Amino acid sequence: MSHPVLLVIAHGSRDPRHAATVHALTQRVRAERPGLRVETAFLEFNAPSVPRVLERLAAEGADEVIALPLLLTRAFHAKTDIPSVLREARARLPRLHIRQADVLGPSPLLNATLGRRLREAGVRPGDIHRTGLVLASAGSTDPEAIAVIAEIARELRHTGWCAVRPAFASASLPRTEDVVRALRAEGAERVAVAPYVIAPGRLPDRIAAGAEAAGADVLADVLGPAPELARLLLERYDEARMLAGASSLSA
Repeated sequence: MSHPVLLVIAHGSRDPRHAATVHALTQRVRAERPGLRVETAFLEFNAPSVPRVLERLAAEGADEVIALPLLLTRAFHAKTDIPSVLREARARLPRLHIRQADVLGPSPLLNATLGRRLREAGVRPGDIHRTGLVLASAGSTDPEAIAVIAEIARELRHTGWCAVRPAFASASLPRTEDVVRALRAEGAERVAVAPYVIAPGRLPDRIAAGAEAAGADVLADVLGPAPELARLLLERYDEARMLAGASSLSA
C-alpha cells in the first residue's frame, strides 16, 4: 500500500525569502525519507495554492493526503483557515482522503532547533548562566497560542539561562526591544534574542529590528530548514498516519 502524500501548508509571504526557506525545508524532509512524496502549498501570496495542489494530486490518482500546517502554535490559521480550505477540497474531491496533521509546536525538536541557531549565532554553553534570552514569536490574538509561548519560555528557563522572557512581533505585547531592555534592567550581563519563527519575512524583520534597537548582544537566525525541524515534520506526519490507522481499525 502506498504512503499518503505529505502536503506541507505554509502561510506564504510577499518576501521571497519565505518561500525559498519553506522549499528548502521540504527538500530536507524528502532527503530524510526517500520515497515519500512531499508537496508544498501556500495559503496566500505564493503559488501553488492549497486547492491547486490537491486538485493536481486527485487528477494524478492519489488516494490519501496528510496536510501538515507549517505552524508553531494552534492559532487562527490552524483552527480556521486551513480546516476551511481542506473542507472545501473534500467536498470537491470526494475520492481524495484528506487528513489534517497537528501543528508543529510545542516540541523538544523545536527547542533543539532554537539551541542550534543560538550556538550558530555565537552563544557558548558557558555563557547562558549570565545571559537573558528573549523568545521572540510572531504574536497572536489567540490566548492558547500565547500561553504556549509562555510555557516554552518557562521550560527554557530551566536549561540554564539566567532569565527567559517571551516577546511578540505583532498582535500581543511585549515587543522584542522592550524585553531586551527589561532583561538589562534586571541585571542580565548579556541578552540573546531567539526568533521562534520558521522563515524570514516582515515579522522576523521586526524582531531583528527590535533586537538591534535595544542593543541585544546576540540575534539568532530563524528556525529555517534545520534537520531537527525536518524530523519534526516527519514526526507529525507519522502521528497523523497512526491516528488514521487507529480510526480505520475502530470503524
